[in-house]
Amino acid sequence: MILYFSATGNCKYVASEIAKEFGDSAVSIEEFSGSVTLDKNEMLGIVTPVYWWELPIITREFLKSLSVKSEGSFYSFIITTYGTTPGCTYPDAKRALKSADINLMAGYSVKMPDNWTPAYDLSDPEKVKRELEEAENYIGRIITDIKARKKGNRMQRRVPYLVRIFSDPAFNKRRETKHFYVEEGCIGCGLCAERCPSRAIEIKDSKPVWIKEQCNLCLRCLHRCPKFAIQYGDGKSKQHGQYTNPNIEL
Repeated sequence: MILYFSATGNCKYVASEIAKEFGDSAVSIEEFSGSVTLDKNEMLGIVTPVYWWELPIITREFLKSLSVKSEGSFYSFIITTYGTTPGCTYPDAKRALKSADINLMAGYSVKMPDNWTPAYDLSDPEKVKRELEEAENYIGRIITDIKARKKGNRMQRRVPYLVRIFSDPAFNKRRETKHFYVEEGCIGCGLCAERCPSRAIEIKDSKPVWIKEQCNLCLRCLHRCPKFAIQYGDGKSKQHGQYTNPNIEL
């Protein structure tokens, strides 16, 4: 089984491609309940983005509570999609799964368009297209390694776990919902509140209002707003555009 968290489609696409190659199923962790049941020699894959060099909060908490039932040994791995670095997501995931008595065997990474548009410009469709084409090479190599049951941290451009001393405070500050704001183009459709994995948004007087101090920082509300009315920070997100993976249905 391949379990994934995906805000804008990158991880859903990778999970779907891996599952298709192995005749397996790809399931969102937001829709998953209960325990995973595996036959001997089956595999358990986790596909997740990286936020500020770390696992997303939703992924981390899910892994800590994950329950796996298996009649024998199984191959377990994580795949992190990233724009600049997968950070320390492999040791992060290994620690989270250890608390659930699951031994993480391998870590892989796929470079894809980075949806952190407060910093990264995704307004050039040709650039995005090139990055998605290059991602196919990463996915192909990972499939080969999974078939060979490779082990260890095989992520590219990773950073030491020690970096979390600095990334944790930065990540928590960025997760503060006070950074989000709504422009006049909002039509009050309510999709942002409906789709928010943190349940941090409510619609009041036909406008979204953030009711929690922090969220997952997945930017799903921003990128999937039909009017691009939700923005973050100093306005660069507006300049840098919206992004969803064009190869997958969300």
